[in-house]
Amino acid sequence: MANITGLTGGGLTWEPQFVQAIDETKCIGCGRCFKVCGRNVLTLRGLNEDGEFVDDDEDDDIERKVMTIVHGENCIGCQACSRICPKSCYTHAPLAEYN
Repeated sequence: MANITGLTGGGLTWEPQFVQAIDETKCIGCGRCFKVCGRNVLTLRGLNEDGEFVDDDEDDDIERKVMTIVHGENCIGCQACSRICPKSCYTHAPLAEYN
C-alpha cells in the first residue's frame, strides 16, 4: 500500500503522520493536545493507583488523568497534538503503517 502524500500551499510535498499511540507513563494530562485537535480524536481518562482506567463517575479512585485515543479514525495526520505536547508522548506513522 502506498503512503498518502499531499502538497502544502507553497507546493512542497507533505506526508501526513497519523496518531498511533500515546505513552500514558509520560502524559501529564495537561489537555493541550485535546484543545488543538478539532477532530474528536482524543479524550482524557482517569487512572487509579494501579494504572488501570476507571470511569469518570468513580472520582475517588482516580489517581491521575491521561489523554487517550478514542477515535483514531478521525485523525487527519497534522501532528498538532504531538507538536504541542510538552512530554513527547505521541507516536505517529504514515497511513500505510497505521493499518
